Amino acid sequence: MKGRACVLACYNGMVPYLCPELPDKQKEALHYGVKEPYIYTHVAIRNWMAFHKLGIRQIVSPGSYHCFTMLDFPITLGTYQFPSNPKEPMVLFMLRTPCKPGRPRREQYRMGRFELIGTLFSTFERNIRNQLQRMLSPGGFDSARDIAAITVNRWAHGYAYEYDSFSDPQWTQEERPCVIGRKQFGRISIANSDAGASAYTNVAIDQAYRAVQEQLKSS
Repeated sequence: MKGRACVLACYNGMVPYLCPELPDKQKEALHYGVKEPYIYTHVAIRNWMAFHKLGIRQIVSPGSYHCFTMLDFPITLGTYQFPSNPKEPMVLFMLRTPCKPGRPRREQYRMGRFELIGTLFSTFERNIRNQLQRMLSPGGFDSARDIAAITVNRWAHGYAYEYDSFSDPQWTQEERPCVIGRKQFGRISIANSDAGASAYTNVAIDQAYRAVQEQLKSS
């Protein structure tokens, strides 16, 4: 397959493998950003009376296996109505960001990815049940009785890497790896939120717009 123009809007760390002709400096810049690993856990519970009795909707728990737990967002679509009665079933969202405190962020993300991939589901389940039992038992929660199902979504290459003043050099704007990495190469433009070093939709849209404008100017 051949084309007059190309926009590579993918994980930027893959671009050097897709386009090995890139200059070495640009390849190095594209490899700099290490995706942040995440574990998105969803737990179906038979009711959310414990949350109602405790008067809470979310729990922030630094140092716990999952650092964040919340009642899922109240979304109504068509005939589907979100569960507004605490006696109704509910889905809990739990977040884990595997890392190794004390190490540079990029290294932590790599180590966290290995942990994420190598952890057995039984380990996740044991920690989920134990943590929810400890947090919610004062409201009458029983993990053996009240948990109906668990799903664990391992997001090994999650959010785009964002620079910080603690573990990254103090570059000028033009020296930032994302700027060097996204430089147009021939008729190839590079997009994705990685190209803006920010893990948000608006950044992905901005980078897509920039890449398309590059192509239009080159045509």
